[in-house]
Amino acid sequence: MKPVHSQIQRKIESAIHQLEKRFLERSELIRLLFLGIMSGENALLIGPPGTAKSQLARAISELFGSTHWFDYLLTRFTTPDEIFGPVSLQQLKQDQYVRKTQGYLPAAQFAFLDEIFKANSAILNALLSILNERIYFNGREKEQVPLLFLIAASNELPDENEQLAALYDRFLIRYEVQYLTSASSYEAMFGLLTEPLPAIFTQYDVKDIQASAKNVSIPEAIVYFLYRLKQDMEEKEFVLSDRRWSKIGQIWKTSAALNGRDTVSVWDTVYTPHLLWDVPEDLAVLKELFDQRFKELLKAESSRELPLGHFEQITQKWLDKEKELHAFQFKKEIGEKMGREAAERFKTMIERCRQEVEEAARELKQQLLAWQQTEKELVSFIRQKNYLIEHPEKYTVTYAHLRIEGERLLQLLQGLYRTIFDREIPGADYDYTL
Repeated sequence: MKPVHSQIQRKIESAIHQLEKRFLERSELIRLLFLGIMSGENALLIGPPGTAKSQLARAISELFGSTHWFDYLLTRFTTPDEIFGPVSLQQLKQDQYVRKTQGYLPAAQFAFLDEIFKANSAILNALLSILNERIYFNGREKEQVPLLFLIAASNELPDENEQLAALYDRFLIRYEVQYLTSASSYEAMFGLLTEPLPAIFTQYDVKDIQASAKNVSIPEAIVYFLYRLKQDMEEKEFVLSDRRWSKIGQIWKTSAALNGRDTVSVWDTVYTPHLLWDVPEDLAVLKELFDQRFKELLKAESSRELPLGHFEQITQKWLDKEKELHAFQFKKEIGEKMGREAAERFKTMIERCRQEVEEAARELKQQLLAWQQTEKELVSFIRQKNYLIEHPEKYTVTYAHLRIEGERLLQLLQGLYRTIFDREIPGADYDYTL
């Protein structure tokens, strides 16, 4: 990992640890929010009042030492002056309609807008360019907005409305926040830390990651995975805009950059389900669709580290010839006569079979032994792939299945060898009880 990324990793891990001590049952959300910050995307939190949505947003801004913080509870009666600043009377005297934005959203680095979908059309129109292009149209001028991250919240999703749909599409990260559920959380709730968080990051950390993400490539296999996922969703009548699919790719590239890689891997896609849904009720179905494709991709990527395809080809090749080779060996033992040409052909085939099966079995045994060591350290192995993964242990089962498949191939090779040569493969003994 590059030194700059290593430093940012330590900062993020420290920040996650501090936030988790203050916000219970929010570990996944916290990681998602850091992905959003570093990729320049916005986040929408759906959930009832009293779930610490605004408190979490403010805590994250403290980690960046930001004094340019803006938060507001929107209602149907909120005016643009309250969000974007009052009109400058001095400029108005000169026939210039310009707002004094200092201290308001166009000057903020971090922002939290509660009940976002209650904003009126005048506010919505200005928000669209701020959220997507980070531009605010102030009178005739286009002002670049220093906004690093905006979190919006709502107790409910909007009804069908074209303007609100355009706003909704600007929030790539969607997360349903619920009340605490476990008894241990309620026990810990009364002893949570409340003092302000120290500033850990600077805006340059974000810029460094975003610059690195531009140089990250997405392999063909990952692009195909994305396309297959899109097809699966469309079959279930889930349709996403091209903009959102493109932004999903950018999130993956940011994840790769955060992990010091210049290529996206399967491990950068783990939080994708939270980038797909339009209503929280769809998340379970979308997770199922995603998990199916994810497992296929993970198996393919894992197979490069434990390449079983080569051994499977050799095994199948000689299994297809097992009966005739065994028959030849039997005829040779009982002294049955055979044509010279056929005998020579079978002798050559037998010798090639012996060499290929012995070499394949010994090589596969060594790879399985090495894989056993990898399995013992799988959690740290997966964390090295992506340190933002919340529960790496839940992915270990795929690796166990891969080893079991390798052991099955080794057993087939050993059984084939015993059938044809009536002895064990030298140097291919393996303890299947591990």
